[in-house]
Amino acid sequence: MAGKTWTREEADAIYSLPFNDLIFKAQTVHRQYFDPNRVQRSQLLSIKTGGCPEDCGYCSQSAHHETGLKASKLLEVERVLSEARRAKEAGATRYCMGAAWRNPKPRDMPAVVAMIEGVKQMGMETCMTLGMLTPDQAAELKQAGLDYYNHNLDTSERHYSAIISTRTYADRLDTLANVRDAGMKICSGGILGMGEEAVDRIDMLVTLANLAEPPESVPINMLIPIEGTPLAEAETIEPLDFVRSIALARIMMPKSHVRLSAGRTEMSDETQALCFLAGANSIFCGDTLLTTDNPEDDADAVLFRKLGLQPEEIDLPQDVASHVAAE
Repeated sequence: MAGKTWTREEADAIYSLPFNDLIFKAQTVHRQYFDPNRVQRSQLLSIKTGGCPEDCGYCSQSAHHETGLKASKLLEVERVLSEARRAKEAGATRYCMGAAWRNPKPRDMPAVVAMIEGVKQMGMETCMTLGMLTPDQAAELKQAGLDYYNHNLDTSERHYSAIISTRTYADRLDTLANVRDAGMKICSGGILGMGEEAVDRIDMLVTLANLAEPPESVPINMLIPIEGTPLAEAETIEPLDFVRSIALARIMMPKSHVRLSAGRTEMSDETQALCFLAGANSIFCGDTLLTTDNPEDDADAVLFRKLGLQPEEIDLPQDVASHVAAE
């Protein structure tokens, strides 16, 4: 259901609150909808790496950038399912699969569908990011049982042209609309530290919060500068500004999971703790994301113990739960 319609002025007033007031407000909102000491854990696998025709300025997988990353073919279905089993054993409740495509081709869809069906049978939630989708492609993924589709806005519409030129902001919004119309949940957020200003972070979150239905999952990434990309020398965002963005996302999208995503390897325990206090309640587990490092499971386990956090469990549909119990 659609919630409040936000203006930039309202969002800016919240973002600019004294830090203690902002965190208190975010944590208060968080506790109305979530257990403050439970964190959802997802694992991400690149099922097709490199060679992407898009020119996203942050991305090591773009064919436009000399990053030394070699393009690969789509992974075999059983390889993906084997990795998913390992992720489940390690505590992941959602499995995310990403392909470096502008959009999926018809020849790729049978394998993609098989991956979704296989992961679902393991009792995990499924998420994919495959680029832009047509309405028919979105319907096919929904029919296969896909729970979430990830398609980030990346930044504000104002700053967008400084980051990417091969697709428009409207293209991204169209794909989100196709996903929602097909009946899937949306995973959409952005990347902070790409030379944007505070107003751009605010505008991006206002756009997400004002969708007909806000995304159920909102990943907030800290840019990992990668040699060979246009943003290799980007100035790192101040940690407290990053925390402010997490808090604003929580307040504006109170029922959504806010995921502390890429960049955790560069964050201190204290910064991550502030993000959880500000309302982040989802992370990626495992030692890699698509092509960049992620804290190892042991490091996360230590941090969770320090903070008294527990992994969030999921309620499986009855038919899936019965299938998993029988295995």
